[in-house]
Amino acid sequence: MSVPAFADIAKSSNDLLNKDFYHLSKAALEVKSNTPNNVAFKVTGKSTHEGATSGLLEAKYTDKPTGLTLTQSWNTVNALDTKIELKDAIAKGLKAEVLGSFLPATQAKGAKFNLYFQQANFHGRAFFDLLKGPTANVDAVIGQDGFLAGASAGYDVQKAAITNYSAAIGYTAPQYTASITAANNLSVFSASYYHKVNSQVEAGAKATWDSKSGNQVGLEVASKYRLDPVSFAKVKINDRGVAALAYNVLLRPGVTLGLGASLDTQKLDQATHKIGASFTFDS
Repeated sequence: MSVPAFADIAKSSNDLLNKDFYHLSKAALEVKSNTPNNVAFKVTGKSTHEGATSGLLEAKYTDKPTGLTLTQSWNTVNALDTKIELKDAIAKGLKAEVLGSFLPATQAKGAKFNLYFQQANFHGRAFFDLLKGPTANVDAVIGQDGFLAGASAGYDVQKAAITNYSAAIGYTAPQYTASITAANNLSVFSASYYHKVNSQVEAGAKATWDSKSGNQVGLEVASKYRLDPVSFAKVKINDRGVAALAYNVLLRPGVTLGLGASLDTQKLDQATHKIGASFTFDS
């Protein structure tokens, strides 16, 4: 089992708690297509519950023999983003990224350089913002026999100061994972647990405590049930009484429908509830 990146130590529980809950947008549409010359196109559109809409057009070209990937995107705020990735070309397990952004309306520009290095028992990353600061964020995870330990830190080159730091420990097994993370300069603590009960049922929970804001602990629990080979349902609830439901079904090959709802169980008589739908077309 490979060692995850620092941000993915609690990935299994985070995905269960956060992914595929379609109430977050009033409506969402995603269309994916691939061409014979290794170009993948993706178009996404979202409508929020506040009435705002957004969209993104993305084209990705992959040259597998060289490990080169070029991604170009353009969104509805007229921002142009370019990403160039080079994987395993310089050294085995090393990936380099160059990212550029441009906003014509304000002439704002961005330039970033990222490095990823992964071996059997190690996963390290470094993110450099070349125009802001410049700043650097680095993290690393070591693993052995399912046990994981990692740390991250941010550094402002201009100020010559560490701006933030975090740490995490975890354990990963084929059927379950557990982790404890201390973020925001070791002031926000999170404990996560995920369990694949069987081929149909998954369950997970996350508890969060901010040492600077008091003694109250935030809690979320979620479960996923696979109804059949082409559909599943999810449910979660937090300590504030907000419950979310989701249903995902593959209508036909390449066409997926997602439906979701969020209910505030403590304010059932108020207009705080949300409903959302998502369509994904993949060809």
